[in-house]
Amino acid sequence: MVTGCVNRLCALFVSFLLANATAADPVRARNLGIPFDGTPGALNAITDVEGLTVGHVTIIKDLPDDRAVRTGVTAILPRGRATIDQPVFAGWFTLNGNGEMTGTTWVEESGFLETPVMITNTHSVGTVHQATIEWRVNQAGPDASGYFWSLPVVAETWDGDLNDVNGFHVKAEHVYAALESASGGPVPEGSVGGGTGMICFDFKCGIGTSSRVATTKEGVFTIGVLVQANAGSRDTLRVAGVPVGKHLRQGLVSRRGSPAASRTSSIIIVVATDAPLLPHQLKRISKRTALGLARDGGIGGDGSGDIFIAFSTTNAAAAQVGSGITVKMFANDNMDPLFLATVEATEEAIINALVAGRDMTGDRGHSVKGIDHDELVKVLREYNRYVGE
Repeated sequence: MVTGCVNRLCALFVSFLLANATAADPVRARNLGIPFDGTPGALNAITDVEGLTVGHVTIIKDLPDDRAVRTGVTAILPRGRATIDQPVFAGWFTLNGNGEMTGTTWVEESGFLETPVMITNTHSVGTVHQATIEWRVNQAGPDASGYFWSLPVVAETWDGDLNDVNGFHVKAEHVYAALESASGGPVPEGSVGGGTGMICFDFKCGIGTSSRVATTKEGVFTIGVLVQANAGSRDTLRVAGVPVGKHLRQGLVSRRGSPAASRTSSIIIVVATDAPLLPHQLKRISKRTALGLARDGGIGGDGSGDIFIAFSTTNAAAAQVGSGITVKMFANDNMDPLFLATVEATEEAIINALVAGRDMTGDRGHSVKGIDHDELVKVLREYNRYVGE
């Protein structure tokens, strides 16, 4: 393991060493013939929003005494590397607050997201928070006076079933590598990055993404969604409106072969758009993700941390110091297509995270099954909700 890595070259080397340990080109929900409403972007991913980049670092290793590491870090940079100098308008919302997303007090107060959005496991928030500040300071070189103050947005969900969560295995070099390796293009899904050890609806889950093209009275815009899905009970799982969870009862989460209690757990949802929205409008967008979660069977249970953030990549000059800055905005009356696109993209992003999950055995022998694609298709056929060949 490389340690003490603070420069770009070193971080990229660590990123190479920590290449994702999942199958290449995993199946996505649409490939299985699952019907979804709306028109996706070219990649059907959050990176359909121009300029946005995503990076993952996945940490998978086995330790002595039956311990195992199944965790990582995901970084979302709204404007790519320009993120450190060009904040974006943003708004956030929590459906149920048994979780953490740092920096949101200032997002609420200022209306700006000034840092990347980082996602990891519950007990690594502190490490990721500090390392993100260090990375940002390092971008300024020898004179870091321009970054004397920073409140990064770091979100989490709990991966303690599969990961040695109290081993504190996420290190600063993993954070640097996730940030430095962030790129546009297709986004790896499933057991990658912060989603490596996550479980949703009692199946192996993790990272998922989707996008929608929204045609409005003010033009055509993109809504992109990325989720770290760790929420939901098998009993309530619905796919394309079908109560799949009531039919697929095999492979419930096991701890050395014993069925686990029903889980509700948590989900982090990040929404990006190129629509010219102001902070209060982005807060409205963030709220609509809860409706997409509900379509899949999420209920925002008492033990769940359901925390959502939305940002717009337009109005690049909005944070400049000066007077009389002009910004673009959307008419509230014209936002319904954006609301619908957010709901649809969220619904599909969660199912993409679900179908990308693969069987995993982790810490202390705990094991989780990925959803059986053939069985899923069988149930969809029974309800006449299959659109494949």
